[in-house]
Amino acid sequence: MSPSALPDGDPAPASGRLPASALEGLADIDLGIYVHVPFCTVRCGYCDFNTYTVTELGGRGPHGAAVGVDTYADVALREVDLARTVLGDQSPTVSTVFVGGGTPTMLPSADLVRVLDGIRQRFGLASDVEVTTEANPDSVTPDSLRELSEGGFTRVSIGMQSAVPHVLATLERTHDPDNVARAVSAARDAGLQVSLDLIYGTPGESLSDWRRSLDAVVALAPDHVSAYALVVEAGTKMAAQVRRGEVAMPDDDDEADKYELADELLTAAGLGWYEVSNWARSPATRCRHNIAYWSGTNWWGIGPGAHSHVGGVRWWNVKHPSAYAARLADAVSPAHARETLTAEQRHDERMLLGSRLVSGLPLEEVRGPGRTAVAGLIADGLVDGTSALSSGRVVLTRRGRLLADTVVHRLLAP
Repeated sequence: MSPSALPDGDPAPASGRLPASALEGLADIDLGIYVHVPFCTVRCGYCDFNTYTVTELGGRGPHGAAVGVDTYADVALREVDLARTVLGDQSPTVSTVFVGGGTPTMLPSADLVRVLDGIRQRFGLASDVEVTTEANPDSVTPDSLRELSEGGFTRVSIGMQSAVPHVLATLERTHDPDNVARAVSAARDAGLQVSLDLIYGTPGESLSDWRRSLDAVVALAPDHVSAYALVVEAGTKMAAQVRRGEVAMPDDDDEADKYELADELLTAAGLGWYEVSNWARSPATRCRHNIAYWSGTNWWGIGPGAHSHVGGVRWWNVKHPSAYAARLADAVSPAHARETLTAEQRHDERMLLGSRLVSGLPLEEVRGPGRTAVAGLIADGLVDGTSALSSGRVVLTRRGRLLADTVVHRLLAP
């Protein structure tokens, strides 16, 4: 299965140049860098991310553009060069770096560190920079994690997904569940913060199975946990299985029960929610890079299919690694298309994303009928009344988190 198609948009200039309005005040806004590594050993049946196995890529693309694991760092660094040129001397030092995928740790640790060094050399890194890489439990070793830590990485986000073998099998995850604990221990020994990623609502996963996964997470005492409901994306292998009746579509009520159980057990273990699907041991272990997304600040996405946003301009790169490499080899921006957000779009996104955070939304930013709707949302148990009255902020209750889309719809009432 191929990843989904890119959206249409306005043409992106070959130089990557941004309008002057997007660069206004650039130095005063945090800048994050996302690096997409598009390689996986196996494509999982539920996955709709822009990833490819080495077999699918088949070597080199147009103009002899290299797309292999062994040369990817060099290709990515070309886009780092482009970013530095486009953002210019007024660019701030980088506040956060997040390496995702795919399986970033398919690249040698030395290459991941080399990309980070390239960002440091071209932009500088903030003194308290947060640097994260995603990893599979089987794709890291004590030596590789130590090399990442010594090279400047501060966090590792481990794709655990479940502690139950039959659930992992349905998801087509190939890692050994026992290796999660080994990876967590090795990351801690290397001085890295640890986040564990979970998926709930997999066909065939019982509430007892989910509790078993949560108990395993709590026993590992991570600094951070992400838990996302399974979404069956069109075009994936799992979508075809659902269509043929081989597996059942995830059930909304079942997923709601599992979310409530996750929040109950993680909260009891000292992990507080700070975004609808994310919990942290303390404010210091929240993922600042993702908070930047939800807060609408600036970030540049490096890699095939990566998205970026600077000053109200959003763009996205061509998806196939060979096309991406070919453009950079020709000194052309890999951007496929872009859009300039209107003030209304930026406001709506602020409502959509900001409402997901534990800090909530300032009531004064909610417009017209939406502000009037807040009283009804409190009465319905979707918004916390104390926060609204005492601090003037719209903060979701646990029930509100389950119905976050409904809350946003009412806040954006025309």
